[in-house]
Amino acid sequence: MQPHRPNPHPARAQHGFALLEVLIAVVVLAIGLLGMAALQSSALRNNQSSLERTQAVILSYSILEAMRANLTVARAGTYNMAATSTVPATGATLVSKDLNAWMTDVQASLNDPAATGAIVCAAPVAPDPSRVCAINITWNDSRGGLNQVANAADAAKTVTTVGRL
Repeated sequence: MQPHRPNPHPARAQHGFALLEVLIAVVVLAIGLLGMAALQSSALRNNQSSLERTQAVILSYSILEAMRANLTVARAGTYNMAATSTVPATGATLVSKDLNAWMTDVQASLNDPAATGAIVCAAPVAPDPSRVCAINITWNDSRGGLNQVANAADAAKTVTTVGRL
């Protein structure tokens, strides 16, 4: 019987394999963190767009309520206003003050000095003296959502609210 001899060519010890595993783990972690950052950025853009849409709805209801507070004049069609981004001058009448305050609020709340507002009230149908009014607010929403476009006209958002006076 031969004595047990150790293997003359022992397997070489592997050096650096654990370091390679750590580097791969760091790369996978970095990709995951970049994905989370992109997701957070997208969520912030969508949240801003949603906030502006909500503000536009609130503003359209605010002018509708101002019109209801001045019902006789509103039913006469005095609040009708073509789509414009120009803030109407404030005058001595309640209508001019309401429209001036409303357009100022629209442009300030939506962070868009080119935001437009329009009020269109249909003529009353006899014998009912009430009118159906549509309030339109349009603004540039290129910062929000999927609307990352170069042309501002393609990024325009419009909110329409219909109410009866």
